[in-house]
Amino acid sequence: MAMSQEGKLVAMIADEDTITGFLLAGVGNVDLRRKTNYLVVDSKTTTKQIEDTFKDFTSRDDIAVVLISQYIANMIRYVVDNYRNTIPAILEIPSKDHPYDPNQDSILSRVKHMFSSDPASASRG
Repeated sequence: MAMSQEGKLVAMIADEDTITGFLLAGVGNVDLRRKTNYLVVDSKTTTKQIEDTFKDFTSRDDIAVVLISQYIANMIRYVVDNYRNTIPAILEIPSKDHPYDPNQDSILSRVKHMFSSDPASASRG
């Protein structure tokens, strides 16, 4: 059963401080199966756990947006770069210890490419 747009969640893959901030803002969710919409990444978290969680979040029909700290996205960059769906949307965010670098954001570069001026279309107008 598909959920309505109003029932969609924001999922998060980030460090503890970032996750805590979003949980305090009321973004956290635990369903009846005790499945959460977040993964706290620390020094013990494996790349495979991050990759598996990303794949899980992007395949769930109750999630509309996946927020992922950019430095964590870099750990699974090949998976993030190969993600092509629009829903859930992927947003790379900064963290306390790792500032955002737009040059590393593959989603942003795809958007820029889509909206870049096309010489062929400019000559028609």
